[in-house]
Amino acid sequence: MDIRATIQTLIRDGFILVFNEERLDIVKTAGALVEAGIGNMEVTCRIKKPLEKLSRLRKELPEFAAGAASLIDYPEMLEAINKDNPDKSMPSIDEVVSAGAQYLVSAVNFRESTYEKYAGKLPIIPGCGTATEIVTQFSLGANLCKVFPAKELGGPAFIKAVDPAIHKLISLVPTGGTSAANIPDYIDAGVLVLGGSFSAIEKATFTKIIDQQDYKLLSSELKKMKELIDEKRKQKWPAIDFAKATVEQVSKVTGRKFNI
Repeated sequence: MDIRATIQTLIRDGFILVFNEERLDIVKTAGALVEAGIGNMEVTCRIKKPLEKLSRLRKELPEFAAGAASLIDYPEMLEAINKDNPDKSMPSIDEVVSAGAQYLVSAVNFRESTYEKYAGKLPIIPGCGTATEIVTQFSLGANLCKVFPAKELGGPAFIKAVDPAIHKLISLVPTGGTSAANIPDYIDAGVLVLGGSFSAIEKATFTKIIDQQDYKLLSSELKKMKELIDEKRKQKWPAIDFAKATVEQVSKVTGRKFNI
């Protein structure tokens, strides 16, 4: 899957699940996503053995778009983190790419050197908290920009406020506190793709999923999220069939550019 196909998958899905749950099997979770109509997932490097899990996912589900997230693209900070956490060390950008990551996500900005090495080869989604960060990262080669932590930054109101400053050119991916309650408002604000974790699932239901390892129930919950996103995007952009549209077609209708 090349960069264009991966970005098209993300746009088609409209949702990026943050895999941050040690008690769930990574491949079975990906299978639940596929059953729900979603073909991607970001694997946070804050879990134990992220490289091992990412490699296993790529091997067992090669057509599934597996990304790596929570990346720390600053060697000194990464060294400090790993020195204090030898049993739960975080990998570098190069290591997750070697393990098969098909897109890169961070809660913070990526360095210019990382764009020089990987821009145009893999989708890069930096975490941004200001209009300046969004524009700067996009100018370096970011394909989409993650707004994080979205809830604390102001939620849909922040998106609406910052979008004119970026000329509604860059596709923003709000992550952190996204749920069925605010998805309609995010899409109304112009969001094409949302990021979210298992916290979007009602707590009692998620406890049942964990306790019973019920991946059918997980898929059912994820499908509700996907259907809500599809419904609201269809209302917002009736001219686009997101299941079939190319990146260029989406760009033409929405005005969003994806740096490919």
